[in-house]
Amino acid sequence: MPKTLPIIDTTTPVCCAPVSAAPMDEHAALEVAVRLKALADPMRIRLMSLLLTDTAGAVCTCDLAGALELAESTVSHHLGQLRRAGMVVSERRGMNVYYSARPEALDALRAVLDPACCR
Repeated sequence: MPKTLPIIDTTTPVCCAPVSAAPMDEHAALEVAVRLKALADPMRIRLMSLLLTDTAGAVCTCDLAGALELAESTVSHHLGQLRRAGMVVSERRGMNVYYSARPEALDALRAVLDPACCR
């Protein structure tokens, strides 16, 4: 059984120096690892791609389930993991939940992993 993601504050994107700037402390490494672990699933990568390329600004779980040919409960599980990692945000509209990607979270993660960043 896979280990669950630790609970961290994901209200803001990961914020630490690039991994090549200096050895990371335990907390900074955890911040990065939680986000990478949430993304380390092909279905979650596909969900992020759908959300990032959507022009409406937010997509209903039911539409995502249809696009991926999965049960809504499965899609909701994956979106929940992405939400806990700060990669997406959700908004309830009546009986449906709409999700949007947080591009700034991906940008921050990319900057942390870029050895050429901030030089």
